[in-house]
Amino acid sequence: MSQKKLKVGVLGATGMVGQRFVALLEHHPWYEVTLVAASANSAGQKYADAVKGRWALRSALPTATAGLTVKNASDVAAIAGEVDFVFCAVDMPKDETARLEEDYAKHETPVVSNNSAHRGTPDVPMMVPEINPEHAAVIEAQRRRLGTSRGFVAVKPNCSLQSYVPAIHPLMKFGPKRIAVATYQAISGAGKTFESWPEMVDNLIPFIKGEEEKSEKEPMKIWGRVEGGRIVAAQDPVISAQCIRVPASDGHMAAVFVSFERKPSKDDVLELWKSFSGKPQKLGLPSAPKPFLQYFEDESRPQTRLDRDAGNGMAVTIGRLRPDAIFDYRFVCLSHNTVRGAAGGAVLTAELLTSDGYIQAK
Repeated sequence: MSQKKLKVGVLGATGMVGQRFVALLEHHPWYEVTLVAASANSAGQKYADAVKGRWALRSALPTATAGLTVKNASDVAAIAGEVDFVFCAVDMPKDETARLEEDYAKHETPVVSNNSAHRGTPDVPMMVPEINPEHAAVIEAQRRRLGTSRGFVAVKPNCSLQSYVPAIHPLMKFGPKRIAVATYQAISGAGKTFESWPEMVDNLIPFIKGEEEKSEKEPMKIWGRVEGGRIVAAQDPVISAQCIRVPASDGHMAAVFVSFERKPSKDDVLELWKSFSGKPQKLGLPSAPKPFLQYFEDESRPQTRLDRDAGNGMAVTIGRLRPDAIFDYRFVCLSHNTVRGAAGGAVLTAELLTSDGYIQAK
């Protein structure tokens, strides 16, 4: 990267994930937040005023961003003329989000999105950068469809799967066939804090709309292949998921059960987790955790409060690997849902796409 930072806009900057983007990018070596945008209700206010009483993070509001005037995210042409690319975390109906993101792309402004609107679009890469960086190649087909030279949309997958899919991935050579997973998901995944959602204190809710479907289907695209200008989903493994909201502020835990076509030894599994390194680690990307996967021998770990910030919230922690009476193995995993699972995962995706030349200064 050159020393001149790329100019970045954050769409949906007043929401919880938008705030996380702003916080993560405060001292980023490649990117500078020069524009924040939200709905018409917030447009025209200083960012500090727009999030007053709503700042949900423990870290302080970045001074450089506090004084920016919030733009209307729907003013695509104006915003596209001011930034090199945008991160998207808008809270809009899915069809409206899909149109908005393609509008930015058609205005030659790459979009790296936290939203689900384009996760099922065949020529839109949905990336966990350590797992499927090769899917970036589909961007050229998407550009042809959109009629753009530099604009495109890339997305990150749902937060519910980003604790357990990274743990399964290094084991793919053994042919995982069946996975059962129960995720225990923090309230920040719903954009909430305990102050705004007091009924979650001392409570569990055994339903999160759309999460189980996403957790079962999205890994198939991640493990798919690029063919004929589209991503063709994998057929295996079969995944059965239950997603439960729990009274934790941040951090998604997963209890995982897996059967293989060829059962590895426990030592094989532990060694593959220990040695796994993806393209972001090999490139030394700014947000890439080293190591990506961390295994605890202590049977009481990982714990949400103790371990969600591993690798600055970008690592996945694993524990309690043991044989299972029905499946081959069971274990637990943990990831930070608004860092690795949301804004941080999108930032790492942008870093990979920048390194590969897909995102450049205008």
